Amino acid sequence: MSRRGKFITFEGLDGTGKSTQLRKLAAALRASGYKVIETREPGGTATGEKIRRVLLDSATEGLTPLAEMALMFASRAQHLAEVIEPALDHGQIVLCDRFTDSTEAYQGSGRKLGSEAVLELHRVLCGDLQPDLTILLDSDPAMSLGRARRRNRQSADWANKGASKNVDENRFEQQNRSFFSRVREGYLAIAAREPQRVVAVDARGTPAQTHWRIMDVVGRKLRLSARNAKFHHGL
Repeated sequence: MSRRGKFITFEGLDGTGKSTQLRKLAAALRASGYKVIETREPGGTATGEKIRRVLLDSATEGLTPLAEMALMFASRAQHLAEVIEPALDHGQIVLCDRFTDSTEAYQGSGRKLGSEAVLELHRVLCGDLQPDLTILLDSDPAMSLGRARRRNRQSADWANKGASKNVDENRFEQQNRSFFSRVREGYLAIAAREPQRVVAVDARGTPAQTHWRIMDVVGRKLRLSARNAKFHHGL
């Protein structure tokens, strides 16, 4: 039987560069001989991507915070069964853009539902699976939100020009600054509660600077460099 894989999640506000940094880490790991799965939440499966469209589309109106949280976990339960657990069982490294910490930060803190309900749903629906490492990309909420809104405007422009499908993921970006401040505080509270799992990385520098910080964290926390010395040098 192959050794169980590693589960690494990326967390943070929209616009902190999670997707970019996940891809950079995946490339470095593959170059060092690791088998890597890249995925995201909400989404990651055919069913999950449908749920994602409902959750993030700015046209979705009247969705209560509790319904929002329930949909997040519906997507997650399918994602775990269909993608994450099988990959871990086959000894692969799973890199996931968001996991339950996002629900605790956005719905628990941002929507003021509290952590208790989120953690209980995670225990029941996800078997209390915890990432081996969570990289929290931390940045100023105003800076991150500005980047996220610019990105989504560009996506809308490309879609209007026929360059891509018309994907609207602006629903959360429409929230006010106090909402995102609560989300950030929620993330920092999780990091303080679980310092062995969650490592906050300053995401205010260049993408290259952030990448090197992440490489150092992954090498130290998971000792992946022991398999291939090139990894520690980002090759």
